[in-house]
Amino acid sequence: MTETTLKVEGMSCAHCKAAVEEELGRLPGVEHSNADPQKGTVEVRYEEEKVTAHDLRGAVEEAGYTVAA
Repeated sequence: MTETTLKVEGMSCAHCKAAVEEELGRLPGVEHSNADPQKGTVEVRYEEEKVTAHDLRGAVEEAGYTVAA
Protein backbone atom coordinates (compact mmCIF):
# COMPACT_ATOMS: atom_id res chain seq x y z
CA MET A 1 0.00 0.00 0.00
CA THR A 2 1.09 3.51 -0.80
CA GLU A 3 -0.13 6.61 1.00
CA THR A 4 -0.13 10.12 -0.39
CA THR A 5 -1.62 13.49 0.46
CA LEU A 6 -2.95 15.66 -2.34
CA LYS A 7 -3.50 19.40 -2.04
CA VAL A 8 -7.00 20.08 -3.37
CA GLU A 9 -8.16 23.55 -4.31
CA GLY A 10 -11.79 24.59 -3.92
CA MET A 11 -13.04 22.23 -1.19
CA SER A 12 -14.95 24.12 1.47
CA CYS A 13 -17.68 21.93 2.99
CA ALA A 14 -18.93 18.46 3.86
CA HIS A 15 -20.42 18.08 0.36
CA CYS A 16 -16.98 18.77 -1.13
CA LYS A 17 -15.45 16.14 1.16
CA ALA A 18 -18.05 13.56 0.17
CA ALA A 19 -17.71 14.28 -3.56
CA VAL A 20 -13.92 13.88 -3.54
CA GLU A 21 -13.99 10.74 -1.40
CA GLU A 22 -16.74 9.20 -3.56
CA GLU A 23 -14.83 9.71 -6.81
CA LEU A 24 -11.61 8.37 -5.34
CA GLY A 25 -13.49 5.38 -3.93
CA ARG A 26 -14.62 4.43 -7.43
CA LEU A 27 -11.05 3.74 -8.50
CA PRO A 28 -9.96 0.11 -8.28
CA GLY A 29 -7.06 -0.09 -5.87
CA VAL A 30 -8.04 2.84 -3.64
CA GLU A 31 -8.41 1.38 -0.16
CA HIS A 32 -9.17 4.57 1.77
CA SER A 33 -9.47 8.33 1.30
CA ASN A 34 -10.02 11.10 3.82
CA ALA A 35 -10.61 14.63 2.57
CA ASP A 36 -10.19 17.61 4.91
CA PRO A 37 -11.86 20.74 3.50
CA GLN A 38 -10.37 22.96 6.20
CA LYS A 39 -6.82 21.96 5.27
CA GLY A 40 -7.60 21.59 1.58
CA THR A 41 -6.10 18.11 1.45
CA VAL A 42 -7.08 14.52 0.83
CA GLU A 43 -5.12 11.57 2.16
CA VAL A 44 -5.30 8.48 -0.03
CA ARG A 45 -4.15 4.91 0.59
CA TYR A 46 -3.94 2.87 -2.60
CA GLU A 47 -2.27 0.01 -4.44
CA GLU A 48 0.29 1.32 -6.96
CA GLU A 49 -0.20 -1.78 -9.11
CA LYS A 50 -3.85 -0.86 -9.72
CA VAL A 51 -4.00 2.94 -9.69
CA THR A 52 -1.59 5.76 -10.54
CA ALA A 53 -1.11 9.27 -9.20
CA HIS A 54 -2.54 10.45 -12.53
CA ASP A 55 -5.70 8.41 -11.85
CA LEU A 56 -6.02 10.00 -8.40
CA ARG A 57 -5.74 13.50 -9.89
CA GLY A 58 -8.34 12.60 -12.50
CA ALA A 59 -10.81 11.43 -9.87
CA VAL A 60 -10.43 14.68 -7.89
CA GLU A 61 -10.96 16.67 -11.10
CA GLU A 62 -14.00 14.53 -11.95
CA ALA A 63 -15.45 15.61 -8.58
CA GLY A 64 -15.04 19.22 -9.71
CA TYR A 65 -11.86 20.25 -7.90
CA THR A 66 -8.24 20.94 -8.82
CA VAL A 67 -5.15 19.21 -7.46
CA ALA A 68 -2.43 21.78 -6.77
CA ALA A 69 1.02 21.04 -8.18
